[in-house]
Amino acid sequence: MAIKVGDRVPDATLTEFIETETEGCSLGPNAFQVADLVKGKKILVFALPGAFTPTCSAKHLPSYVEHFDALKAKGVDEIWCVAVNDAFVMGAWGREQKVGGKVRMMADGSAKWAKALGLELDLVERGMGVRSQRYAALLDDGVVKVLHVEGPGKYEVSDAASMLKAI
Repeated sequence: MAIKVGDRVPDATLTEFIETETEGCSLGPNAFQVADLVKGKKILVFALPGAFTPTCSAKHLPSYVEHFDALKAKGVDEIWCVAVNDAFVMGAWGREQKVGGKVRMMADGSAKWAKALGLELDLVERGMGVRSQRYAALLDDGVVKVLHVEGPGKYEVSDAASMLKAI
């Protein structure tokens, strides 16, 4: 069953490619627990079928980079882009898209979080394995406050402008 407004997101491990070593984060892929990351924060998470795919690269991710300041002004602490790719791919895509620290590029490499959310997308027959559905959600301390899940093949409600209107 898919997650819904009012539900607490399940815990899972997401990985992020860290470009600059800091205390507690080494250069390269670092694993993070969702439960730790969402604690006490407003997180706008958007997920998409895959890095470097046409709609995701041309519209979805750029919309969040473009609307970063407006989303922060609405009280969003962090913006995450989640895809069923590895941290190396997500890091490379973030560099190519010039996210510049505005969007955390979070990898759900084995689709465990997508499955736990009930938002996985089976693209096995198309040679792409199990991916994530396209969606956007506002999490407040780990609780879903807004959830926009796209229909199959659609890009209408999970963009940054739609989320700005909803929050």
